[in-house]
Amino acid sequence: MEYRDYYQILGVERSAAQDEIKRAYRKLARKYHPDVSKEDDAEDRFKEVNEAYEVLKDPEKRAAYDQLGKNWNSGQDFNPPPDWDQGFEFHGGGYTEADPEAFSDFFESLFGRGGFTQGGFNREGFQRGGQQFHGQGQNTHARIAIDIEDSYAGSKRQITLKHSELGPDGRPVLKERKLNVTIPKGVTEGQQIRLAGQGEPGMGEGKAGDLFLEIVFNAHPRYSVEGKTVYLDLPVAPWEAALGGKVEVQTPDGAVNLTLPANSKSGGKLRLKGRGLPAKEPGDLYVVLDIVTPAANTDAERAAYGEFRDAFTFDPRGSAGRA
Repeated sequence: MEYRDYYQILGVERSAAQDEIKRAYRKLARKYHPDVSKEDDAEDRFKEVNEAYEVLKDPEKRAAYDQLGKNWNSGQDFNPPPDWDQGFEFHGGGYTEADPEAFSDFFESLFGRGGFTQGGFNREGFQRGGQQFHGQGQNTHARIAIDIEDSYAGSKRQITLKHSELGPDGRPVLKERKLNVTIPKGVTEGQQIRLAGQGEPGMGEGKAGDLFLEIVFNAHPRYSVEGKTVYLDLPVAPWEAALGGKVEVQTPDGAVNLTLPANSKSGGKLRLKGRGLPAKEPGDLYVVLDIVTPAANTDAERAAYGEFRDAFTFDPRGSAGRA
């Protein structure tokens, strides 16, 4: 996937005010509109310009995009960091109200996450002819990362959310707020926690919108999760795999004693029923075996490997090795 420099596409500096961005967009949109342009690549350029403006016209998307940094060039291979938008609070129907299919893979990877409930009214003027109008505030959305252990036990934590407002110079200014959040036991990745009344304030006496927090799990060197199923990578010595026996395994829910079958193979899975994420029907935990070969650094260790070699007729490149 290629990185797209939206400022370069519109021909503006990263410090450009919103009015300058709007003027640049209108000029390019007129130039490349497929109905009037005679340029060979008018349609592609028109889509590119619209995509850039979709991001830079929105203070929240622009602030999140700016957080990716300036050290990327258009066309450069790019994968967004998994936590690039964590802690940003977005308004409207999710990360974008636009149709991500109309834009590039780059845009979709950043803003094309759907599935949120779109709520509230636009917060325009609420008084006309002396009559006051009331409207519910928009829902807001953010992602927060938790540890897998938080799902096993539930937890309470304080989070900091960043949202953007336009400053006097027309540039988005980041503001922060802190919230206390209860992480429910058994929460899964992608699930949303709803905080009633913590979204955008309403108009007049209208109710505030809600805040929806999407859960993602922090990366872990040994655990991975798919739905309610947890996978645990367990290093084992060659003799443990060959002879079998009991080993102690540290799981997200505490230590368990696991019986290794004799002649276990690397990549083999042992199922611990009901030891996955907790729920009315809890998930399972699979222990994935990883046979680790120790280095031979001393004369005694090299001699032991020689005796081991001489005791077997095993050929890893022959039929026995493929069995």
